[in-house]
Amino acid sequence: MIDAVSISLILLMSDAPKPEGNPQSDPNSSIQLKVSDDQQAGVFSNAVSVSMTRDGVVIDFGYILPNVKPTTIKVVSRVNMTHMTTESFLKVLQNAVLDWRNKQKELPQQ
Repeated sequence: MIDAVSISLILLMSDAPKPEGNPQSDPNSSIQLKVSDDQQAGVFSNAVSVSMTRDGVVIDFGYILPNVKPTTIKVVSRVNMTHMTTESFLKVLQNAVLDWRNKQKELPQQ
């Protein structure tokens, strides 16, 4: 089952320009999201850093190492994006968080 976040990410990727001759350039074709076996578990992140340049955006995801002085963040993943892709990602992320919040309000209070 694909949840709302997965659907949003697929929609984000479908907005990207497609090379001619690519079967996915047909708007009626389906889009498949494939995650390799070594990426299935994902990585944990409780810290993020965003750097912007004239050419693009670099997002570093990391986690704060416990019991280390001075506070140290270990980067676990770096994502490079164009400005246009970053703006699309921001909209997708915002919508996913709003959907999640709305679903939390619908749950019975315990």
